[in-house]
Amino acid sequence: MPEPEDKSALNDALSAAAKNSSLGKVTASDVIDGPAIIAAIGGVRGLVESIVPSFLFLVVYLISKDVLISSLVPVALALIFIVVRVAQKKPVAPAISGAVIVGVTAFLAISTGRAENNFVVGILLNVAYLIAMVVSIIARRPLIGLVVGLLMGEDGKNWRDDPRKFRILTLATWLWTAMFALRVVIELPMYLASNTAGLAVAKLILGVPLYAVVLWVTWLLVRSVFPPKSAEPAAQ
Repeated sequence: MPEPEDKSALNDALSAAAKNSSLGKVTASDVIDGPAIIAAIGGVRGLVESIVPSFLFLVVYLISKDVLISSLVPVALALIFIVVRVAQKKPVAPAISGAVIVGVTAFLAISTGRAENNFVVGILLNVAYLIAMVVSIIARRPLIGLVVGLLMGEDGKNWRDDPRKFRILTLATWLWTAMFALRVVIELPMYLASNTAGLAVAKLILGVPLYAVVLWVTWLLVRSVFPPKSAEPAAQ
């Protein structure tokens, strides 16, 4: 069995990871608005690095119908993002992780000669997230509740013992489940039909815009059961 020190270290690591996530940044806000959502998903730079590669792939593919060129353009752009971050002495981890994913998808598309394989990794990831969410709900350990519990520290330690908190955080987990399910339901048939342009458009619409909406609604749900300290009624 893990030693108490090991459990504490693991809990600290999980809490730190939760706080650094988009959900953690949004949940920590007392007020939610457009700028707060943008900041949570990486700011303007994060939006550019998330959206522009897919947009350029779509434009180049529609113009050229060339798998090689349309797949390499996002790779080149991802490398430029890394160089810019290094030059500006900004954290490069987000750009590197993005470049790795773009590189893998480009390799799959180029090696198979199928442009739609640029999207297979994203579809598989959404399937994995969908399964994880559903399993967590069946096991009565809804993932969003687990993350929020870590974020709230002692205040969120016993969230499963509070029927209202458990119900709301299960609902929030269903919300994320619906997002991943919607992506799979729309994108998988397009992939099977080799509808590359449709996949690119779906990724742009169901990516950052839908993610931002889900974050916003999640914040509303979390704040309904974990209000800011300043908003809690004073003890009589």
